[in-house]
Amino acid sequence: MLYWLTEFSDGGDFFNLFRYITFRSGGAFFTALVFCFVFGGPMIRLLGRYQANGQPIREDGPEHHLVAKKGTPTMGGLMILAALILSTLLWMRLDNPFLWVTLFATVGFGLVGFADDFLKIKSDSSNGLSGRQRFVIGCAIAGIAGYWASLHHPDVLRNMLALPVLKDTLVNLGIMFIPFAALVIVGSANAVNLTDGLDGLAIMPVMIAAGTLGVIAYAVGRIDFTEYLDVHYVPGTGEILVFSAGLIGGGLGFLWYNAPPAAVFMGDTGALALGGALGAIAVVTKHELVLAIVGGVFVAETLSVILQVVYFKRTGKRILRMAPLHHHFEKLGWAEPQIVIRFWIIALILALIGLATLKVR
Repeated sequence: MLYWLTEFSDGGDFFNLFRYITFRSGGAFFTALVFCFVFGGPMIRLLGRYQANGQPIREDGPEHHLVAKKGTPTMGGLMILAALILSTLLWMRLDNPFLWVTLFATVGFGLVGFADDFLKIKSDSSNGLSGRQRFVIGCAIAGIAGYWASLHHPDVLRNMLALPVLKDTLVNLGIMFIPFAALVIVGSANAVNLTDGLDGLAIMPVMIAAGTLGVIAYAVGRIDFTEYLDVHYVPGTGEILVFSAGLIGGGLGFLWYNAPPAAVFMGDTGALALGGALGAIAVVTKHELVLAIVGGVFVAETLSVILQVVYFKRTGKRILRMAPLHHHFEKLGWAEPQIVIRFWIIALILALIGLATLKVR
């Protein structure tokens, strides 16, 4: 929105700063961060007022959660979403279709998560929307986002899958690109949701992944960078950096309240929205496979659940003491901060590997 101030610029004054994506990204970051610091406390108190028992705790989860986390309000993702939407709309170029695609996926999955959280609180149980309902609605949102993104991709990249590391290698998925894009976005949303099980566990890897994908979006949106790096040029994706910066600012502000012991949980409202956002950015930038590297923590958490369920159904035994993976380490006696910080370290390492794919050709 503030980009329109460049109309008053003669090329050498303060208003000219609003032309630069990096300047507006910094503005989005601080806007989201300050929003959380100013309104985070009142929002948490409001959530607590309407959630007498806080987030319902799974009875089949780690025993100490029933005591340590009981009464903590959920839906803290509303804080992140409000900060993200405000900062992005304020600092983005309103004529950029890729930002609208990403916002659509983020808000869409946020609404699904909100409905799920609301039903859980209303029934005071861990049962919200059914898995089938979440999957069908999620696929619809993700399918629209994937199709919308493909409409604005360059002709040479439309419906193509770009392979990391391999130079100039594209796989034509044709009409199957839309289901593939939907799978990436839905998978990302649910993977983040599975990871969100300990205080601060999900939000930091989300911020790390968002920052990494933001840098990639900025790089593939500049033709001079793509020529140097030998990656595919996707005009317009540079603006995604503004969105990523807003997400990081909102995430950092949320972490202030979510740090152990958490004053609020993000809930499905935040986890599904943020996961959907990461998936949408990957689709927009044609880096779907790189997301699997950058979001390796989320992939590992998801695989741990799948393998646990499949193995148990076939043998009646468990591979892990408890799934998702972070609960397995809890059962092994690891302290919660120990698990969280080690997962953060792994997320940072994977992000650096993901960034390296830009140059390794």
